[in-house]
Amino acid sequence: MIINIENLRLRTIIGIYDWEKENKQDVIINISIEFDGTNAGKSDNIEDTIDYKNITKEIINYVENGKFNLIEKLVTDIGEIIMKDKRVLNSTTTVDKPGALRFTDSVSITNIIEQK
Repeated sequence: MIINIENLRLRTIIGIYDWEKENKQDVIINISIEFDGTNAGKSDNIEDTIDYKNITKEIINYVENGKFNLIEKLVTDIGEIIMKDKRVLNSTTTVDKPGALRFTDSVSITNIIEQK
């Protein structure tokens, strides 16, 4: 099974320029979490699945209170938060930074992690 968290819109300090280090900017986060949902599908019990609400709350807290130079760092750290639950088989995280370049909607970085 795959859990999709779509268009999580947050504000954080992100960028290498002085003005970016002083003003929060929008980021848009999309996450896919692959896991074995067989037991949850049978039991209908939250204990048998990935608690996406708690993962999302942890990501929100981390992003909104963090400071990052690079999108690469942010997307890597979010992936590590997701992968703390050993039931996650793999995750794909994309972070968009709207308005990062003139004439574009956004710049994004995607990170794919498999459980070891």
